Formats: sequence, structure tokens, C-alpha cells
Amino acid sequence: MMEFTKMTKSPLPLFLSALVISLPVSVQAATLADVQNHLRAVTSMTADFAQTDRSGKTISGALSLKRPGKVRFQYQPNVPILIVGDGSALTFIDYSVKQVQRWPIGNTPLGVLLDPRKNLSGFARLIPSTNSRLILVEARDPKHPEYGTITMTFTQRGDAPAGLLLEGWTALDSQNNRTTIRLSNQRFNVPISDRTFFWRDPRPKGPRR
Repeated sequence: MMEFTKMTKSPLPLFLSALVISLPVSVQAATLADVQNHLRAVTSMTADFAQTDRSGKTISGALSLKRPGKVRFQYQPNVPILIVGDGSALTFIDYSVKQVQRWPIGNTPLGVLLDPRKNLSGFARLIPSTNSRLILVEARDPKHPEYGTITMTFTQRGDAPAGLLLEGWTALDSQNNRTTIRLSNQRFNVPISDRTFFWRDPRPKGPRR
């Protein structure tokens, strides 16, 4: 079972806590500007995902992303968790315990993925890679190292926005707990209704979004 903590007592949950980006080397080494170009070229994305935790347990689901600020992680039917970004806040809903938690998107490193206007050079750096096909770009909130890091992986695809395809990411928190997300069936710049980012509030008489 996935663990969730209260907003007032803990940092953002692991796999959304910080951002590290990696992408392939082509004829010449890619730069932060190449990553920025990819982010700015993607207005929306859908994909299937598989999430593997530190114990090796894997659960799956569907990802929907729409810029600016909207994202939805819809888990498989037997996982009563939903994660939704509505443009201003990131909300974690656990239907099994009727619990809702919210974080301002602008206060999380995930904001760079949802708002491509952010300048990567302010919080990202190139780091060495053991794979000659990859360039690793590490980014984190320097004011909040407790948020951990995430490594996102891109492969080169001529038909993908700015020539890059997001394959997934691995997150590492401050306690060295690791979570891996792998994407498949990625589709970029497709129509996504804003209703995709509504959610049912399980709290009695709670607000609806």
C-alpha cells in the first residue's frame, strides 16, 4: 500500500518531489536548451504508466498531462489512489480512507514539467552518465533538499516534439527510497478535456473539483 503524509508535516510525495532530466546524445551533446525546447513543444500528453516501488511491487495506470498546470495519474482499478493537478494545486486523494491532501504546484519541482516557461538553468545541471547515449540533467529545489530527486529519461525520436520522447523517470527521496515510473503508448499534443482533471471528493459534504 502506498503511504501518504500530511501536507503540514512532510515534503511532497516521492515520485513528484523533484526533477532530474536525462536525454540521449545525438550528433552533438544535448543541452538544457534542448530540454527546454521539448517542454515548450508539448502542450499535452497521454500515456500508460507502470510504477515500481522499492520492494519491486508494480502497479499501473494512465497519465494525462495538459499545460499549463494540469496532470492526472489514474491508477488501476484495485488501487484506490488518484493524483490530480488542476492548474494551481496538486491533489492526492486516497478513497480507501477518504483522505485528501493538496500542495501548490508552483511550490514543487513538478511545476517545471507543467509550466515550460520556467528557466531550467536556474535549478538544473548536467551530470555524468554511464550510458553514452544519455545526457543527465539534475534539477532540484535548492531550498528544499528534503524533496529528493527525480531522473527523467528521454530517447531520441524524430517524430516526437523537439526530437525527444519521454520514457519515464526514477525518483529517490531523502531516505534513499526509490520509485520508478515507466511510460508506454505516449501521445503528444492530443486533445484532452479539462474535465479529465476533475475528481470526486470522498470527504462527506466536501467541495467538488
